[in-house]
Amino acid sequence: MEFNKTPTVEEPEPVSPHAQYLNSSVLSICVLAVLESEVPIDDSQTTVLLEKMLLPINPRFSSIMVLDDHGVGHWKKVEVKLEDHVRVAVFPDGLPATTYDECFQEYMSKISMEMLPQSRPLWEIHLFKYPTSNAAGTVVLKFHHALGDGFSLMGALFSCTRRADDPSLPLTFPSSRPKPIPNNHGAGGLSILKKAHGFVSLLFNSASDFAWSLLKSSFLEDEQNPIRSGTAGVEFRPKTVSTVNLSLDRIGQIKEKIGGTINDVLCGVIFYGVRLYMYNSNRSSSHISSTALVLLNTRIINNIQSIQEMMKPDTKAPWGNYFAFLHVSIPILDADTTTPLDFVLKARQIVKRKRSSLAVYLNAKLLETTRKFRGPERAAQIIHSTLKNTSLHPVSGLYFTVSGVPQSLTITAVSYMGTLRLGVEAEKDFIDNQQFKSCIEEAFRKIFEAALSA
Repeated sequence: MEFNKTPTVEEPEPVSPHAQYLNSSVLSICVLAVLESEVPIDDSQTTVLLEKMLLPINPRFSSIMVLDDHGVGHWKKVEVKLEDHVRVAVFPDGLPATTYDECFQEYMSKISMEMLPQSRPLWEIHLFKYPTSNAAGTVVLKFHHALGDGFSLMGALFSCTRRADDPSLPLTFPSSRPKPIPNNHGAGGLSILKKAHGFVSLLFNSASDFAWSLLKSSFLEDEQNPIRSGTAGVEFRPKTVSTVNLSLDRIGQIKEKIGGTINDVLCGVIFYGVRLYMYNSNRSSSHISSTALVLLNTRIINNIQSIQEMMKPDTKAPWGNYFAFLHVSIPILDADTTTPLDFVLKARQIVKRKRSSLAVYLNAKLLETTRKFRGPERAAQIIHSTLKNTSLHPVSGLYFTVSGVPQSLTITAVSYMGTLRLGVEAEKDFIDNQQFKSCIEEAFRKIFEAALSA
């Protein structure tokens, strides 16, 4: 990838290390947010809305990434030609919705493979003005990950929306209540022993998890299996994009049974669905060691923050890329002895142990140290190897996915209007997308039924 090396006229904003990792000759990752409209799309005001609502959110939406003589990245402000950033899909008129479903899948596969030009700001808006089974029209917002992570970009997206019941008001979300801190003053010596044990466990878990992460980020690869082709350059191969809908009410019922969190249930459902797919594709592969790479938001927050809050200098939820990765072993599935709830509890135990280590922060420190002494390209290579070695109108639906990731299978999740929606991006002609969706749905059904009968 070649970047524009342009002399600066005004003092440009420096590019964060994460942003430079994600937009390099090794990696170029984009986020695709899909908004499904209840009514046909009217694009007559698109450029006006973008100019008034999107561009003012953050200077990065009207800047390009440039490199100085030392190879350090900066954001350079440019004039934005909005017509270059809006693309309208063109297909024959009058086709049935099921046919447009296929057209949309083809279009998503196509734009997910396309690189964003480095000569203009790193975002695009795609309008699919044909009725599908899920919507009267669909908007796809393609943002380069260098602009910000999912938390930042979702904040930008929500700032451009209004409440359906009163369009004069901005979108708002309920805030979550902090959990009460237990009072252990009367525990005495038992409390001291518990803290000492916790400290020793923290050191041991951190050391072992960090060592394993180093191995997974360098030469220790998952075996080839039904969800990992191991093909070089898999990020450039065609992908299929689909969604799976899960009821938040049912997820909440499962959560109450296992005593965990919604994320615990979600990890258990996804891992169980993955193992079911592997078992159905090749029974012996269900016992192959497989690793999931889980991305974590490192901000200290309890709820969605407004754009205004993100841009404050002392905010706890700043704009940008604030995430770290966590290697999680997918539990082995023994179809004869493992019950669905046992599997979810095992997944919860693994994730909980991973959370109680400092490996996430040590991994981030490793990347920063590598950047300082060996440059951002080498740090980007570490992230690439880490990924490779692991297996809006009234909006009725919302989901997102990512492109440019060197993996055969990527799963994202977002909740909206009582439904948790998984975005499944799978390597085309390698993973059977429909069968994989069926396995996730079967896993959720089995886990829910087991929770009800427990």
